[in-house]
Amino acid sequence: MLEIKVTKTENPKTKPAPGTPLGFGKIFTDHMFIMNFDTGEGWHNARIVPYAPIPLDPASMCFHYGQEVFEGLKAYKRPDGKVSLFRPDKNFARLNVSNDRLCIPKIDEAFAIEATKLLVDIDKDWIPTGENESLYIRPFIIAVDPFVGVHPAHHLLFMIILSPSGAYYPEGIKPVKIFVEKNYVRAVVGGTGFTKAAANYAISLKAQDEAEKEGYIQVLWLDGVHRKYIEEVGAMNVFFVIGDEVITPMLQGSILGGVTRMSCIEICKDLGLKVSERLLSIDEVVEAAEKGTLKEAFGTGTAAVISPIGELKYGDKVIDVNGGKIGEISQKLYDTLTGIQWGKIPDKFGWTQCIGDCNCK
Repeated sequence: MLEIKVTKTENPKTKPAPGTPLGFGKIFTDHMFIMNFDTGEGWHNARIVPYAPIPLDPASMCFHYGQEVFEGLKAYKRPDGKVSLFRPDKNFARLNVSNDRLCIPKIDEAFAIEATKLLVDIDKDWIPTGENESLYIRPFIIAVDPFVGVHPAHHLLFMIILSPSGAYYPEGIKPVKIFVEKNYVRAVVGGTGFTKAAANYAISLKAQDEAEKEGYIQVLWLDGVHRKYIEEVGAMNVFFVIGDEVITPMLQGSILGGVTRMSCIEICKDLGLKVSERLLSIDEVVEAAEKGTLKEAFGTGTAAVISPIGELKYGDKVIDVNGGKIGEISQKLYDTLTGIQWGKIPDKFGWTQCIGDCNCK
């Protein structure tokens, strides 16, 4: 395994005082991880250095052709003082799925986890301890060849930065209003919808902007071919509870395989609930709402964890979900996931990894 050279900052930043509103992804810690890839050498020169701007040639390919991927996970301060990560192996395995699709050389997943742990340990004093606060971890890879031409990169940077963050949505666990997008397409099978490629998010901005102008916080995407099958919500996977069935769209190449999504499916099965990964049309959801069998809807993701949906707008139809209140299953999933993540309840699934101590049950 590669050695990681550590250079600590001589000018530490002022940390936010307890109680300071952190927002999400707005504040960054003292250090960052960097590793280079060069054809012929592979991944090399792993280092942790003071957080600072990075010099890039204006012709760097990431600026012009979008060859870049990223991940998102969190570090949590537990009541016992330990610091833990939640299923980091799944995040870095998914990063390699994205790498493969975008012709980026794969990383050593075990090494990436160790680099993350070391970086978090160095900046552990930045981990906030307020309600719903955590240290957001953003690994990403960018192509840096100074070349204006479409070609897989020969030179890349793998970086990890850290951000002390509060709740993703300022309103917290309150149900959100979602706009069902009919005009724009996010992804199709055969594209990059199943990856965390930066371009996927740029593509979503127009619809997101228009939804916000109508008072909706996120966009629910339909499939790009038939324009009727539900795929995902902006930055989240999505679930619907219809009757006694918990339904989430199946992974078939255009939907991101979320780590929180995966965890919710496993928790639901552990609770004895009927869980289905299948095609789900917006018409089926509308019909269920009209019949009174649509019980709940919620999004899942690293940033928001569980985001209950209280209203859907589809064309001229405004669909009320559970009276605009969080549902029983949504609440149970939120309590279970956050309880495991923050070390408030036992982790019977073995999902957490502690930093500096492998016994984190």
